[in-house]
Amino acid sequence: MNLFRDVKADLDRTVETLIAEGVLPEGLDLSRVTVEPPRDASHGDMATNAAMLLSKPAGMKPRDLAEKLAEALTGHDRIATAEVAGPGFINLRLAATAWHDVLRAILDLGTAYGDSDIGARRKVNVEYVSANPTGPLHIGHARGAVVGDALSGLLLKAGYDVCKEYWVNDAGSQIDSLGWAVYWRYLEILDPKKFAITDEAAIKSFMAAMGAPDRELEYRGEYLIPVAQALFEEKGDALAVKGADGFEGKPVDEWLPPIRLFAVDKMLDLIKDDLKVLGIDQDVFTSERWIIETHVDRIVAWLKDRDLIYRGILEPPKGQKPDDWEPREQTLFRATQFGDDVDRPLQKSDGSWTYFASDIAYHWNKHERGYDRQINIWGADHGGYVKRMQAAVTAASEGKAALTVKLCQMVRLMDKGEPMKMSKRAGNFVTLRDLVDAVGKDVVRFYLLTRKPDAPLDFDLTAVKEQSRDNMVFYVHYAHARGHSVFRMAGEQVPDLDVSDAALAAADLNLLSEESEQAVLRLLSEWPRVIEAAAEAEEPHRIAYYLYDLASAFHGWWSKGKEDTALRFIQADDPAVTLARLALVKAVRIVIASGLAVFGVEPVEELT
Repeated sequence: MNLFRDVKADLDRTVETLIAEGVLPEGLDLSRVTVEPPRDASHGDMATNAAMLLSKPAGMKPRDLAEKLAEALTGHDRIATAEVAGPGFINLRLAATAWHDVLRAILDLGTAYGDSDIGARRKVNVEYVSANPTGPLHIGHARGAVVGDALSGLLLKAGYDVCKEYWVNDAGSQIDSLGWAVYWRYLEILDPKKFAITDEAAIKSFMAAMGAPDRELEYRGEYLIPVAQALFEEKGDALAVKGADGFEGKPVDEWLPPIRLFAVDKMLDLIKDDLKVLGIDQDVFTSERWIIETHVDRIVAWLKDRDLIYRGILEPPKGQKPDDWEPREQTLFRATQFGDDVDRPLQKSDGSWTYFASDIAYHWNKHERGYDRQINIWGADHGGYVKRMQAAVTAASEGKAALTVKLCQMVRLMDKGEPMKMSKRAGNFVTLRDLVDAVGKDVVRFYLLTRKPDAPLDFDLTAVKEQSRDNMVFYVHYAHARGHSVFRMAGEQVPDLDVSDAALAAADLNLLSEESEQAVLRLLSEWPRVIEAAAEAEEPHRIAYYLYDLASAFHGWWSKGKEDTALRFIQADDPAVTLARLALVKAVRIVIASGLAVFGVEPVEELT
């Protein structure tokens, strides 16, 4: 049930009736007409802009049309009054039965209340996290992971067919660097003194002798030790040479290719375990290496056939000419034809493909799989990459697909207002597991959704544990737990009262007449509308703000009972009032649980 949609349907039928009666002309477009809560709740329960939008095509003054619509709208069962305001807005007050229908629908549907069909099972691909498989996930990855997973949950609730995807960057120099790091750890197992991770001189000498492109080990975290141990258990000393003075490394071509594959598989296992700790289980992991092997040549040929690739020389960056810049002919994609600032290279000087080429092929692959609505969750440092990828998706799909990119700003870990570091295994960054171990999965997920992703966020370990109204996570959980405690108290104070689902559904809801009760009811009625609006805007953080508002209204209702005992939820001498209030309490519990489910957060029944 969606009360706002139902009232909009009443309005549409009213317009159709006036058309049939000859009062209004045919062909009026109602698609932009809205029914929303008024800015000032004292003006009514809902407001519509119908007269303002339809007056010109109807050939009437807005206020004259508003008066005709208001008069006709009062004939609907759901609408008690319709009043014209200002130049032609219409404020509606609903009949008590409309609110009662909402409450009974919540009790009947449970957490399915708010489910929508606006997605019409259209396919959406949401790609998120996609961290290089070179180590454990850190706190920066956590935000993108949570935003992507919550957005997927939101779109699913709104009726879309969602694929949750991870793009595995398992090709390129960072994977070679991972291979070198794992190989050194492997040699360290064979000969700890000769290949100590702390011996910088030995590392530089070894890598120079082996022809490494760099003379540093980029990845030093202890998380590589079990990877090297697993490699040793599988290969023994077969990837090294045992000489008179200990072990030596074999030629690079003999060990780097198999170690790259082995290390990536182990890192992906580690990343998937990290994601499961956060409650995330993605549907598809697509390999960049596989895309390069199977798709890049095809998409390049496809673009070339359409004259979207050419050989040319790019100008240096505007306003600057780097010392290493030289006018070099390159294979370029005509990105400027599709809204980008400059055309973009597809090949490096050594003939290998750029990351951009494989990214085009990857998004083309999504289009081939039927995902014409594509959403990527990236870190804010990728902001300069957005235009070229949107241009590429438009070109490669011939305008059939569109890419939306959500940029996530950094997360700063704090404690009592001071920056902190707490990594135990990974060097100089805070791992996702560290964060979850410190405060719990559900707190991490909810808190990271309390701000728009493009706004910086401070994650204060002390603040997220505070039991106060200022802590959105606690305040929402407290409302759900309080709802359960009300039922436990009812069982103690009125043990003979039937509080089954059937009894609650049959309660006399006319007894819910106090203003704080009505405020809660109004918010409950907005839940389906919030889901649809948040899904259309692709903004899951709206759910956090709605849940906080609902929790605030619920706690406010509870507080009334402290001031006036007649307003307490449980009236031992008035079972009818008690039952009606318990029905509303359960509805609040249900909607909070429904919202937390979108976030992948478990509602709590009791605070510890």
